[in-house]
Amino acid sequence: MIVLKVVKTNKDLKAFVKFPFGLYKDSKYWVPPIIREELKTFSKKYNPVFNDAEATLFLAYRNNEIVGRVACIINWLEVKNQALKKMRFGWFDFIDDLEVSQSLFNKIEDIGKQYNLEFAEGPVGFSNLDKVGVMTEGFDSIAPMVTWYNYPYYVKHYEAANYKIEKSYSESRFPFKNVKTEFFFKAQELIKKRYQLKALRFTKTEEVMPYADKMFDLFNESYASLSSFVAITDVQKEYFKKKFISFVNPEYIKFVVDKDDKLIGFAIVMPAFAKALQKMNGKLFPFGFRHILHAKKHSKDVIFYLIGIHPDYQNKGVHAVIFNEYYNTFTEKGIETCFRTPELEDNYAIHQIWKHFDPEVYKRRKTFRKEL
Repeated sequence: MIVLKVVKTNKDLKAFVKFPFGLYKDSKYWVPPIIREELKTFSKKYNPVFNDAEATLFLAYRNNEIVGRVACIINWLEVKNQALKKMRFGWFDFIDDLEVSQSLFNKIEDIGKQYNLEFAEGPVGFSNLDKVGVMTEGFDSIAPMVTWYNYPYYVKHYEAANYKIEKSYSESRFPFKNVKTEFFFKAQELIKKRYQLKALRFTKTEEVMPYADKMFDLFNESYASLSSFVAITDVQKEYFKKKFISFVNPEYIKFVVDKDDKLIGFAIVMPAFAKALQKMNGKLFPFGFRHILHAKKHSKDVIFYLIGIHPDYQNKGVHAVIFNEYYNTFTEKGIETCFRTPELEDNYAIHQIWKHFDPEVYKRRKTFRKEL
């Protein structure tokens, strides 16, 4: 018999966060989150997303042993402002037992119906900056820190619960040696002159901060047309600045501004922290920071986390300016492999940007949907 328990206490929340550590203890490819940061994600004290969203966390027990978990999420900005009556769910993990997963699916659907929502979709987080999708291909490669990993059996559980594919994402990689300057060097010089643009370079995190709010504003503008996009609020900007910017080498943040110093393009690249996080096994202390700092300084792999161009400048080659800046930085750093985070397979504009680098799709993932 499966018993579902609402997460209410700090002890329950720690059990919720730590459940995957046991589930994936024998996996070479799962990347643990930082436990302290994961706890803050679900804290109304730390995470401002709860100003506009709510989440109910559940643990599934059998014989007093945890066998599954799920976060049932409602983003009220999405429901009210976009009239998208969606029941979100994420952090969805379970043993390979259909009774366990079905009990959790039932709970997701019950909550959705209680709030008169029209459909459930997952796995997703609170917003577009959270992790997304259940892996359907690429189980034999390490997961980047910004994605979820799961066993192959997960997909059959969605199918057994009558969930249908809603969105498809791909993740790709390419060796840095594939990057040839003839694809962007001359173009970026012409583009800078034509539109009176310049690239900003940073060596210190504090140099980035005056532009950080403008970057999130541009993120909202440049991604607004994508399906299920939920804009980042002003309060969330402060949260994400504290959570992410310190992890990023300032030289890996590239901004492009016009003659009036208005931000019209940006990109954020992160060192690959996955192997460092595996060594840390969820703990920053006593030695976890050392692994993070070593990866930040010495990693030869990088992940393109975000790239955004103002709608007025899209399809005008601004990405060539950004690529030229990264080419110079990556050459100095001796970067070997570039990875891309999950991108919607129907986002053809972003795929066109990367086509000259001969990227290899090495993972695919899906979100699944069910009408309520």
